[in-house]
Amino acid sequence: MTETCDILISGGGIAGLTAAAVFGQAGFDVICVDPTPPVTERDAEGSDLRTTAILQPGQALMAEAGLWDRLAPEAAALQIMRIVDAGGERPEPRVVRDFNAADISDRPFGWNLPNWLLRRELSAHLAGMPNVDFRPGTATTSLFTRTDMARVGLSDGSKVDTRLVIAADGRGSPMREAAGIKVHTTRYGQKALAFAVTHPIPHDNVSTEIHRSGGPFTLVPLPDYQGRPSSAVVWMERGPRAEELRSLETAEFEAAMTERSCGIFGPLTLASRRTVWPIISQWADRMAGERVALMAEASHVVPPIGAQGLNMSLGDLRALRDLAVKRPEGLGDAQMLEAYHKARHTEVMVRLRGIDMLNRASMIELRPLRDLRAAGLSALYSLAPVRRTLMQMGLGVH
Repeated sequence: MTETCDILISGGGIAGLTAAAVFGQAGFDVICVDPTPPVTERDAEGSDLRTTAILQPGQALMAEAGLWDRLAPEAAALQIMRIVDAGGERPEPRVVRDFNAADISDRPFGWNLPNWLLRRELSAHLAGMPNVDFRPGTATTSLFTRTDMARVGLSDGSKVDTRLVIAADGRGSPMREAAGIKVHTTRYGQKALAFAVTHPIPHDNVSTEIHRSGGPFTLVPLPDYQGRPSSAVVWMERGPRAEELRSLETAEFEAAMTERSCGIFGPLTLASRRTVWPIISQWADRMAGERVALMAEASHVVPPIGAQGLNMSLGDLRALRDLAVKRPEGLGDAQMLEAYHKARHTEVMVRLRGIDMLNRASMIELRPLRDLRAAGLSALYSLAPVRRTLMQMGLGVH
């Protein structure tokens, strides 16, 4: 059996589900497949306890697609990005610098949402879209392309003829491999622990990134949990140390994370299970092939610094959507996909290199180099035009 659609999306993670909603809202017939049904409950086995900060441009895209009304009640605003250098002899703040969204905008930098909740709300939204067919539990297994169409084989034995394949199927993307597009990977020897905490001192919508060694310890605002202020934590460490931390008894782990947080929100209490993720940078040679567009982690993977991951993906999606809407008769053709690659690849590489540099700086062990890092942070912050430019670049505003 062979079906047809305008767009076949391989991957039903947050990027793929958002793409399905955006293209469905733009009037295209969309099929979205993913081998694993989304886990949509916080404490269910396999749920993704990471959170995503959706910055202003990404929020605008979600609003245009009719998604934001579902998400806004669950989102925690990010008004201030606080960078703390705690690289001295003791784990305590020695340089604290605030980047306030009010300096460049009348709105917050972004809004933080748990990944499991994003999957729940995106899946529910797609269920109400007649021109979008989301098929969890179905994988893409083969790809055949020619200049005017692509044929994709699915794990249920069916085939789909489509004008455009969007590979949103992760860092090991089967559609990218089938299209013969090479990737380059940098491994840092780091892992990230992701979990939620509660704390006695309110976060006041401040996202706090604490640099010592091994990688940043980041607390991102969440709505209150069980009546207490709550934050999502991403704690990056060298791999063996991350595994050691994951295996600690709860009381020992809470003591370790409170110390690593410099106690800025008081004693931290673990409010979820701990999950561990490997940290890499990865980029594809090209963001498109014949009838195939790569987006999100199929195209680029970055360490979780500065809320860039999903927001770069939403930048990909906006570029693809705008090109498709501008010339719908050319959906998926060589002209559209070459324009997409040119629109995104240079910016992606600039951001990837910048985040790589920040991550390497955050991993520094030697004290003299940590002192240099603190001095650099102070120098950058003290220059108001530089501070504003850094904030605008972080938002993707040029």
